[in-house]
Amino acid sequence: MAYGTILGPDGKPLETRAGGTVRLRDLLDAAVARVRDVVAEKNSELTPDELDTVAEQAGIGAVKYADLSTSRVKDYTFDPVRMTALNGNTGVYLQYAHARVCSILRKAADTTHATVDPGVALEPAERALALTLDAYGTVLDEVAESLEPHRLAGYLYELARVFTTFYDSCQVRTASEPVRSNRIVLCGLTAATLERGLGQLGIAAPQRM
Repeated sequence: MAYGTILGPDGKPLETRAGGTVRLRDLLDAAVARVRDVVAEKNSELTPDELDTVAEQAGIGAVKYADLSTSRVKDYTFDPVRMTALNGNTGVYLQYAHARVCSILRKAADTTHATVDPGVALEPAERALALTLDAYGTVLDEVAESLEPHRLAGYLYELARVFTTFYDSCQVRTASEPVRSNRIVLCGLTAATLERGLGQLGIAAPQRM
């Protein structure tokens, strides 16, 4: 399969003979260390063992996502700082989005019996989230046909963004029934889709970050 060139921060191709490449072991260690600092600052409630586990999952996931989220036929800039950022189209952002949805479901507590009432009118943000979730299967078909995993990465990033808009405009835990149950189901489907989609890219989906 054809693939593009990896560029350094200066926009020039990384060349082994010029000494511009980075050993994979060193890259992964650096990514894990950087993500550990980011997560520790964001969530001080994690135990040291939890923090170590999340840092390894997110650091390695960040490197994988940076490679897979770019079209394989295009050049991309190798930037360890950007690939481990908590904001933007990064693996860490998607893992954090998944952890955030899981936190909402934990706080809602009684989610196992939530069912969908199709007779309830949807808010625009609810409808947008439902339609985005429904597109998952189509995206997988496109990835299988084109052999372009960046399509799945782009879909997951869009799903995380659409969910953020939904959560910012629609109460979940404090909503009255049957709206509350409908929204809990949407949250559950979002968490499951993010976890499965990241898994298909070989990336873990921590429940806490």
